Amino acid sequence: MIDLHCHILPGIDDGAPDLATSLAMARIAVADGIEVIACTPHIYPGLYENTAQGIRVAIAALQKSLDDEGIPLRLVEGADVHLTPELLVDLRADRIPTLNRTRYLLLEPPHHVAPPRFEEQIFNLLAAGYVPLITHPERLTWIEMNYPMFLRIAKGGAWLQITAGALTGRFGNRPRYWAERLLDEGPVQIIATDAHSVHRRPPLLAEARVAAEKRVGTAESWALVRDRPAAILNNLRGEQARPAVLRESTSVAPGFWRRLLKRR
Repeated sequence: MIDLHCHILPGIDDGAPDLATSLAMARIAVADGIEVIACTPHIYPGLYENTAQGIRVAIAALQKSLDDEGIPLRLVEGADVHLTPELLVDLRADRIPTLNRTRYLLLEPPHHVAPPRFEEQIFNLLAAGYVPLITHPERLTWIEMNYPMFLRIAKGGAWLQITAGALTGRFGNRPRYWAERLLDEGPVQIIATDAHSVHRRPPLLAEARVAAEKRVGTAESWALVRDRPAAILNNLRGEQARPAVLRESTSVAPGFWRRLLKRR
């Protein structure tokens, strides 16, 4: 399996605080069947001032430690990126890393407030050739009032990633409900761990794959944790890796996306 969202780099954000924790997380991941992890620390101006170059240095150091310890885990680069007015400029200048230097990037919305003009900002990234993979919508406190928007942006070309622990109940009933609904209705392309630690938020994917299998079948459950993440790391275009369509029950009326696309 491939985990595209993991805070395993030591001492760089609110994830692993030290190398010992990073190595312990790596051992848990390997035992769970994870072979590749995207190291995705927060880039959050004013709080976590990480840069692409600093992340690459940290990944090289951790990869060497993994190799020295005989832990068979491959690390690739990425970041858990927050929306800022400079995001597109920073991506083009290689100050913010995409996933494995592809067109795909993790994009973390604010947890408690719907950002203004969110759909427009997503469209601007898509129009510039990037594909935002929106992280853990099921855990956002504002998803109830904005669920149709997530369906629209998924139809418009953005990707959605739900958290493994949300699907298995680690985050409580409410995130589990939204994770299951998103999974059932079809806009989700990826399950990832968003792991931060050994105990409370460990890097476990297998249990979520099993949970997904019961809802969407074996083939799709493996696509969520192996096939589509591999397609992303190989920079395949969206149509080569996405589900074909949202399920019929989630069709939405034409709106923001159609109007913007007509202007191009």
